[in-house]
Amino acid sequence: MHHIELYVSNLNKTREFYSWLLIRLGFELFQDWEQGFSYKKGGFYIVFVQTKDKYITNGYNRCNIGLNHLAFSCPNKNKINEIREQLLQRGAILLYDDKYPYASGYEHYAVYFEDPDRIKIEIALEDTID
Repeated sequence: MHHIELYVSNLNKTREFYSWLLIRLGFELFQDWEQGFSYKKGGFYIVFVQTKDKYITNGYNRCNIGLNHLAFSCPNKNKINEIREQLLQRGAILLYDDKYPYASGYEHYAVYFEDPDRIKIEIALEDTID
């Protein structure tokens, strides 16, 4: 995949949320401008752009047509556990946490949570992704 571009409701909240997360997953800041920013890892990058005011009231719901969630790979369980603890400290909304780390129902070590716009994020152990 080359890149993903997401429109967000609050660029500052999104920047604060994703900057600490993506750096921990090996991404580096790639682009930065008034209405957006991006992070890159290898040949892939993810872009975040401020939604225009007239579209913000539409909101986001992962059960509608379109994006359900973003999944990132992570090299080891300790890093996933560390990220989970940091998410808890930051007050992030964890999903399926009562079944952590095997919420998918099989040997798929992962943490699931929401970003500031309630987009579901998954961080999964690299060798458990099919």
